[in-house]
Amino acid sequence: MIYLQHNMPKYETTMDSNTLRLFLALADNLHFGKTSREQHVSPSALSRSIKQLEDELGAPLFIRDNRSVSLTREGNEFREYAKEVISGWQAIRQTFKQDQLVLHGELSLYCSVTASYSFLYDILSSFRQDYPRIEMKLHTGDAAKAVERVQEGLEDLAIGARPDSLPSGIAFQPIARSELCFIGPLSPQLLNDEQLKHPGAVNWREVPMILSEQGLARTRTDRWLKSHNIKPKIYAQVSGNEAIVSMVSLGFGIGVVPQIVLDNSPLTARIRTYDIQPPLTAYDIGLFALDKRLKEPLINAFWNRQL
Repeated sequence: MIYLQHNMPKYETTMDSNTLRLFLALADNLHFGKTSREQHVSPSALSRSIKQLEDELGAPLFIRDNRSVSLTREGNEFREYAKEVISGWQAIRQTFKQDQLVLHGELSLYCSVTASYSFLYDILSSFRQDYPRIEMKLHTGDAAKAVERVQEGLEDLAIGARPDSLPSGIAFQPIARSELCFIGPLSPQLLNDEQLKHPGAVNWREVPMILSEQGLARTRTDRWLKSHNIKPKIYAQVSGNEAIVSMVSLGFGIGVVPQIVLDNSPLTARIRTYDIQPPLTAYDIGLFALDKRLKEPLINAFWNRQL
């Protein structure tokens, strides 16, 4: 229904857009038979609609006789008005349709503080431009929990390191690759040349280590230690790579962190990296989501935006 009140007080009424379209078609054709065929209504239904419109307006719109149909002065005036109303009606409908096509809603994303420094600006700035009505809820924490939080439905998406074996039902999209580095404090020197060149059970027996509680870095560090028959002297087990860098910088021990953590740490100047052979295996960092949710519009938009 359309409420007609457009600087023309005498046309205040309520009518549907179809009635206006019938009127405009008849005003163009000036022929009831032709108009009824084009608009797929019976001549009697067309006549009733026009008569009802004239009654509501309180003025005749057409002059009818047995030979012709013509517009009255009021009919010509109302014709211009009806065109404007229909045009506005179509414009607002198109606007509403376009609004419905614009994605809107909320996505939750989990990542480490380091990942927020390293990747989020580029990812979110471009995504925000394309989808300004999608709000991002960011949670930060230990990167080792990225897959777990997605699996448990706590997050829509997460950024973390790809495990050696990707869990069933989890999709992964790589963003970057990072080396794993042995690090120590700038002072004191906790590893001597012999320990660096020949890591082993004897000469690493008293080396204090600060390791991750869990996650891929811990798995690969444990594997490396086992390959050298080293039973580590663990000073601390912490959650989060940033905490490892902090404790190492204070001289409490040596640790293992991804290179991207060092690249973004404010404590880099207080850290030394050790060239220990063979090196730890680098890992891929990327985006996690549940396979079954990739077709959801918001997740699909974010996922495909990264490709």
